[in-house]
Amino acid sequence: MSHRGPVRVADRHAFHTLIDARSPAEYALDHIPGAINCPVLDDDERRIVGTIYKQQGAFEARRVGGAMVAANLARHLRERFADQPASWKPLVYCWRGGMRSGSMVTWLRLVGWDAQQLAGGYKAWRRHVIDRLAELAPQLPLRVICGPTGSAKTRVLQALAARGAQVLDLEACARHRGSVLGAWPGVEQPSQTAFETALLHALEPFDLQRTMYVEAESSKIGRLAVPQPLVQRLRASPCIEIGASVPARLDFLLRDYANLGDDPALLARQLGVLRELHGKQVIARWQEWAQAGALAPLFAELVALHYDPLYARSQSTHLHQWATRHTLASDDLSAAGIDDLATQVLALDDAPAPGSAKA
Repeated sequence: MSHRGPVRVADRHAFHTLIDARSPAEYALDHIPGAINCPVLDDDERRIVGTIYKQQGAFEARRVGGAMVAANLARHLRERFADQPASWKPLVYCWRGGMRSGSMVTWLRLVGWDAQQLAGGYKAWRRHVIDRLAELAPQLPLRVICGPTGSAKTRVLQALAARGAQVLDLEACARHRGSVLGAWPGVEQPSQTAFETALLHALEPFDLQRTMYVEAESSKIGRLAVPQPLVQRLRASPCIEIGASVPARLDFLLRDYANLGDDPALLARQLGVLRELHGKQVIARWQEWAQAGALAPLFAELVALHYDPLYARSQSTHLHQWATRHTLASDDLSAAGIDDLATQVLALDDAPAPGSAKA
């Protein structure tokens, strides 16, 4: 049955396939989850048509662009869409629901498929992401897992998720560990828009009546900004602190950040960022250790002189329920110790958290 009226973002699940008709570069920057990329103009073609539009006007741009679009659509019909049955219902979008998706929908409908165009295109999706995050954030029943660097917070979150708890892993969405040395080896961070899409995609299936666990993060993770409504909710939520001993933390850091020893020159460069905070002499010493692959003394001083003072200052400032936090002591951050911490975290949820109201 054909869809009546304009197709909105909320209607997208009623279709068999979601097709992003934009260029590969636009798709790579961000796209609606589950969409496949079938460009009507590739990156070079889009640039050529844009130049013609500026230099020679709309008619010439449409004439040249039309031939490119027709060739690309013919290829998609021969290849990507060749096996689709007569009952196939695709939903197509481009940047703002204009000519690119319109031309694809026209051809698919001529074939006999019930193809539809997403009203407003990707821009409508972007508005949906911003609005939904702002709407959901204040309702999230968050418990914030805190602890200084090396407390295995992310691993505790993973252990909670493995037991079926609801976990929002901000660092996984941002592909970054959040600290000055937190870049994932060999992994680029997503664009800001793709980060926000990933956050919504992670949040939408959650049950708002059940506790959700999240790690304490600053408002930026690497170069990405956590959306403000989420930052505000996180800061207002009850806290659970992992009070791990310094030896346990250093032992954990040496295991978990071992990859930093793989590229001594890069590590030394990253430490240079801290020069204004710690002065030339300290940074020179740290950089020497980095170059020599001496991670144990380097991490010991980073924890004592950089991470712990920063943590002590920031938690009470940024987390409004810090004073009433639960603290779970631990001197074992092995896999078994982390599992034990997850058990303790879940046990806390059976009793009401101090100062919290059920969302």
